[in-house]
Amino acid sequence: MPEPSSNTSTLTFNLTRRPWIPVLYLDGRQSELSLRGVFQQAHELRRLVGDLPTQEFALLRLLLAVAHDALDGPRDSEQWADLWADEECFAAVGPYLEKHRERFDLLHPQAPFFQVAQLRTLKDEVFSLNRIVADVPNGDPFFSSRMPTVERLGFAEAARWVIHAHAYDTSGIKTGAAGDDRAKGGKVYPLGVGWAGTLGGVLAEGETLRETLLLNLIAADTPGLRSMAEDRPAWRREPCEPGAAKGRRPSGLRDLYTWQTRRLRLHSDAEGVHGVVLGYGDPLTPHNMHDREPMTAWRRSLAQEKKRGEALVYLPREHDPARAAWRGLAALIADRVEAGQGAEAAPYLRPGILEWIARLVTERVLPRGYLIRARVIGPVYGTQQSVIDEIVDDHVTMAVALLHQQDREYAQQAIDAVADAEAAVTVLGDLATDLARAAGTEPEGPRGTARETGFAALDDPYRTWLQGLAAADDPYAQRADWQQDVYRHVIRLGQKLLTSAGDTAWAGRTVPTKTGSLWLNSALAETWFRSRLSKALSHPFPPDRQPADSAPAPDSSPGVPA
Repeated sequence: MPEPSSNTSTLTFNLTRRPWIPVLYLDGRQSELSLRGVFQQAHELRRLVGDLPTQEFALLRLLLAVAHDALDGPRDSEQWADLWADEECFAAVGPYLEKHRERFDLLHPQAPFFQVAQLRTLKDEVFSLNRIVADVPNGDPFFSSRMPTVERLGFAEAARWVIHAHAYDTSGIKTGAAGDDRAKGGKVYPLGVGWAGTLGGVLAEGETLRETLLLNLIAADTPGLRSMAEDRPAWRREPCEPGAAKGRRPSGLRDLYTWQTRRLRLHSDAEGVHGVVLGYGDPLTPHNMHDREPMTAWRRSLAQEKKRGEALVYLPREHDPARAAWRGLAALIADRVEAGQGAEAAPYLRPGILEWIARLVTERVLPRGYLIRARVIGPVYGTQQSVIDEIVDDHVTMAVALLHQQDREYAQQAIDAVADAEAAVTVLGDLATDLARAAGTEPEGPRGTARETGFAALDDPYRTWLQGLAAADDPYAQRADWQQDVYRHVIRLGQKLLTSAGDTAWAGRTVPTKTGSLWLNSALAETWFRSRLSKALSHPFPPDRQPADSAPAPDSSPGVPA
């Protein structure tokens, strides 16, 4: 329930002291805390727990903006090291929040938190809360028990969805607000999704929320990260008006993490929130924002360079929901110098947050064996970005030694081990294709299923192997162990395919090849499979030391397609 303001009868719900942020304690308990409470208890918390993973990402960025502004830093890695060593590192946050408490009132009559007080449409319409609650989007509901509509929210949950809307709101035609000169016929045509929705979000998680906040708290002197003296968060700026702030770009992380991509106004009574007015705010174009946004990987876009007439264009590297996080490890840990070829610009850049942690381990501020979880979070939009179809949420646990800038052998072996898995799964897919051809059936379905099965079987083994890589004395020997492990897993999967292929594949049939035609059956497919797999994994076993379930295979087979 909201409280009456001390000065008037106006209701108030102040985020600095009212519980509204869901958290998970180290002992497994869940609760909700105020902003002040989160920072006071950060050392006792495992992490935030949002209604959706994307909400957790948005809330963490809000906390980072608070911490950066309250601490006015960190200035450099030395000040960061002092914070890391100080159990009371967030002591300044309490007085800071007290100083700015009025701007954190969700129901403030003149400056409600992340809203525009007098926002209205020309017809004074008030819309359903479906417009900001992302698990009940307009159109087809997204995995929700609240179908088909959201009639009312408590103030705590409403606050979370306001933050989420600025970060991830969908695109599409929106009702124009009075005073917004972009409105045509009462409508504003699509201007894109919320800023975080353009990213393939990446954050570094430690053992506690305190460590997570500090790991993502990037120093102001970080090379390649633009920050201006006037950088400040939304609550230290004048309240927004309808329409866009003309020509403004983020002045630094505090500004970016609280960027007002939407104009919002909640409609409420003493019992909670029952409606919303939602329109476009300050759009951001993602091209070449890599010097401002650290929580995503970036990819070079040759198409955009040609279209825009610019020499170099980087765009956020979005997540593929069909690809586990470990399979994209190179995008997270590959040094940008390695990614490029000589003077050629790198085809992709790892997230700035991991560049920052690489600096901390290289400067020996963090020990080599310290483990982080590189967590990836991002939405997949559908139908012209008007709905959220899917949300990616995955992680890779690894030692920070893999990010060391002068000791790259471990990182390279980790990346090459992913390539081993990719190559082995490709061979498994080839076996499925050959068995289908031998049986006279369509190969695409079996091939895709075999690849999915292969990656699923290697998922846990790779994550376990990666977690222990930095502790190994010899990363090359560790990679050789991995290749043997992959061989064993994939051989077993291949045997299952061969067993289930049936009598038709065993009998075989004539198939065309590049050099003519040959009789293909499951026996020949197995010979090819073993040969290809051994070659793909650099012949992990000597001829006299084949694993128990494997027979020696020739390096090549007559008629193997080129």
